[in-house]
Amino acid sequence: MRFHFALTLQALWTGVCQAAMQHYPAAAWGHYDVCKSQVYSDEGLTWDYMACQPEAADMTQYLKVTLDPPNITCGDPPETYCALENPYMCNNECDATTEELAHPPGLMFDTEGRNPTTFWQSTSWKKYPKPLLVNITLSWNKTIELTEDIVLTFESGRPEQMVLEKSLDYGKTWQPYQFYATDCLDAFTMEPKTVQDLTQHTLLDIICTEDYSRGYVWKNDKTVRFEIKDRFALFAGPRLHNMASLYGQLDTTKKLRDFFTITDLRIRLLRPATGATMVDENNLSRYFYAISDIKVQGRCKCNLHANSCVYDKEKLSCECEHNTTGPDCGRCKRNYQGRAWSAGSYLPIPKGTANIYCECFGHSNRCSYIELLNTVICVSCKHNTRGQHCQLCKLGYYRNASAELDDENVCIECNCNPYGSVNDRCNGTGFCICKEGTTGPKCQECLPGYLWDNGCKSRVCDNELLRCQNGGTCVSNVRCSCPTGYTGLLCEKRRCESELGGCRGSASSSRSSPSLPSDPSSTPRRRH
Repeated sequence: MRFHFALTLQALWTGVCQAAMQHYPAAAWGHYDVCKSQVYSDEGLTWDYMACQPEAADMTQYLKVTLDPPNITCGDPPETYCALENPYMCNNECDATTEELAHPPGLMFDTEGRNPTTFWQSTSWKKYPKPLLVNITLSWNKTIELTEDIVLTFESGRPEQMVLEKSLDYGKTWQPYQFYATDCLDAFTMEPKTVQDLTQHTLLDIICTEDYSRGYVWKNDKTVRFEIKDRFALFAGPRLHNMASLYGQLDTTKKLRDFFTITDLRIRLLRPATGATMVDENNLSRYFYAISDIKVQGRCKCNLHANSCVYDKEKLSCECEHNTTGPDCGRCKRNYQGRAWSAGSYLPIPKGTANIYCECFGHSNRCSYIELLNTVICVSCKHNTRGQHCQLCKLGYYRNASAELDDENVCIECNCNPYGSVNDRCNGTGFCICKEGTTGPKCQECLPGYLWDNGCKSRVCDNELLRCQNGGTCVSNVRCSCPTGYTGLLCEKRRCESELGGCRGSASSSRSSPSLPSDPSSTPRRRH
């Protein structure tokens, strides 16, 4: 059997009231039914990848139910029951060998509206005052994301004490979802609260509520709820009109998303309804559990990498896109592991992002949604990167041309000489911005006419350090005044006279010539 989901965001959280849908047009809600589409770009026809997910559905048709103790269902041996509200009306029979009188667990999930009503029923409280304890476990062997309230319908009064629990590891460990009691302090030593008492900051708190247990009104109110939509409304508003806000929270807060994710549910029934009076120990056949319906609305969790889910051989699995694989699209396909796997993102509206954390190129583990700009940015980029997707190098670093963008060594430090460079930044090839008179990739060398002194200085000479050679003298710290017969920046070269064919200072090949002015700035000096 296959169920294919083509979801628009309008139906994302099933049950949003029709009035809200009419008030907020489709364009404001976005779409998550298409995983990819072909678009034209400068490189031709390419794929544009988007977030996608299966449509919400009735998940009770894909579960396995187990009861503990296994012999807790009535009918073996056959029993006669009395009505809770009338101890003298004892004409209800349960017989596992007769179809019309049997109440097996499957009747908790059959078609509603049948007459007479069908329901599962436990044995009666025959061993009172020993507790009548029943565990009902619903297992999917698959991660499920809840989208609607969990609703249980009881046919013989709602339990006076009950716990709803969840598992995220296929029943290995359990955490409470909510406690239910007529007296929370007495039953669980917890102050009674309702979902209306929760805030955005306390949404993950586990509460005990008396709303579904207190009072004896079983004829008029048979349901017990775990309120999913009221918790959504803490972020999306009472009419769920601000879904972008909710998606932003689900994207960036893993604990919040995990709160609505399950692999198994467990209903722990701890004490049946006893009516308005004390327990009648002489008529214990009045007290039992009976459930006619359990509603669990949700979708396969595919990490926003699939828009359909397959039910085959009594097992659910996502039909994965975006080069992912696994029951939940939770890992990369073989030969597609160049980047680390990550869940997709609902944001930015309306298409989402196929793999928001790969969009951080492995340099960030956290993203944030900027509602004003309707965009997602990577937070706390590592490995000396920066930018919306950690795709740029920090100031003072440049891109390693030989490394991929998701390499930890993608950014190399500029290492600009602190004395020779304007700042610690460099261009895309690693060259620094040099001060006047300085050169070299890291600004660690001097141009002609400059000497290094914690940077390149135009004060080429200093009389105290005797930098001018061959008797030259320093003039204003910027040049050497050379004696007759010498030239050069530091008077380090002998002066040659071409008309004589030799250089002065050589006794065998030169003769005296008129002296040059001592200040070459006043009279141009000939070069030979």
